[in-house]
Amino acid sequence: MTSQFPSLTVPVINPATQPREFLEHLFAVAVQRALPLHNTAAYLPEPPKGRTLVLGAGKAAGAMAQAVEAFWPDDAPLAGLVVTRYHHIPPRPPGLKQRIEVVEAAHPVPDAAGLAAAERILALTEGLTPDDLVICLISGGGSALLTLPADGLTLEDKQRINKALLNSGANIAEMNCVRKHLSRIKGGRLAQACAPAQVVTLTISDVPGDDPSIIASGPTVVDVTTCADALSILKRYNIDLPAPVADSLKSGALETPKPGDPAFADAHVHLIATPQQSLDAAAADARQAGLAAYILSDEMEGESREVGKVHAALARAVAGKGQPFQRPCVILSGGETTVTVRPQSPGAPRGRGGRAGEFCLGLAQALQGQAHVYALAADTDGIDGMEDNAGAWVEPTTLSRALAAGMKIDAYLDRNDAYAYFAGLGDLVTTGPTFTNVNDFRAVLVL
Repeated sequence: MTSQFPSLTVPVINPATQPREFLEHLFAVAVQRALPLHNTAAYLPEPPKGRTLVLGAGKAAGAMAQAVEAFWPDDAPLAGLVVTRYHHIPPRPPGLKQRIEVVEAAHPVPDAAGLAAAERILALTEGLTPDDLVICLISGGGSALLTLPADGLTLEDKQRINKALLNSGANIAEMNCVRKHLSRIKGGRLAQACAPAQVVTLTISDVPGDDPSIIASGPTVVDVTTCADALSILKRYNIDLPAPVADSLKSGALETPKPGDPAFADAHVHLIATPQQSLDAAAADARQAGLAAYILSDEMEGESREVGKVHAALARAVAGKGQPFQRPCVILSGGETTVTVRPQSPGAPRGRGGRAGEFCLGLAQALQGQAHVYALAADTDGIDGMEDNAGAWVEPTTLSRALAAGMKIDAYLDRNDAYAYFAGLGDLVTTGPTFTNVNDFRAVLVL
């Protein structure tokens, strides 16, 4: 892994004297727990009579492919194709032979490279037999990376709809419901194309509740949502469709495979890494350092700034009243929050940043310089939104240092500009791609 994480073999870091290094270490522990190389071997099936084909998509797809190559028998056939985000192919370990092709495409808005990859992946399923095995490697980000528009939609249509969903404040289940119904490969359709071969899906969860049908829009999992659900979501967020596609949704012509579909009779899904496992690993490490550690939830959703304010209220209560937890302690949470992008006046600077940065803005604003409280929020894939940072850092001097530099936090919140705010303070958390993805990681340290 090429990220700039602290070594996990260093002596225990003292949180009282090195709060930033301590929280960065907890983040590194959480990420390490979710790396594919640590989680794949136990879930690999036996080689089949026929051939083994590996297909996949997601921010972790390159690392997952390497893990399969590392543990698959040298004398058993293995081939395939996966697509990951640009710059998310990990360095190849010395001596590990490449047998699975890895290509790159855009995320979170799909591009022509993702379309070409999806077409190739679907074409590879032709001619499969009951003696063949398909191992599908699915992780967060696959919805954008594995793009194959439904009939009547162009790539440009998908890009527009995707951007609108990302800016709308829709949660991940809502977004992926729409994506499934506007795709020829997601929402179980990839598994349908693989029949009659056995399909084994290994997936890394980046969604609240770990529902495999939502992760990467569930390309190998039956779908309980409907065309009517997709239409309702599009209407709720005022997102238009080409008239023929809207008609196809209304008629049910774009319906996804449902439970009981015989194509899924020999399809199996294994969650190999989850947000809860990473939070548990970070909590265990904190306890080894002598701190109490509390996990609020691995399923938190809602507006990032508002979730930040809730964490701030909790931290202030702990710092000032010793309720509901005694300090010193660390408070951990995960999940997938959302950012609703506010309209800006013509000529106004465009805000930059993602969920983690916006959480930190809301947290810092509500903490009001509370003494003894430090926090780190970051995305476990190493990329917050579309920027080059994983997240940001908050400390008791955040607001005062910003004001001294002429930066008022309200203005940055108004234009969703977390990146500029924390960059101006030197408080971005930058790791580079981590080659996994179990979504948001938040740690609030109260000393």
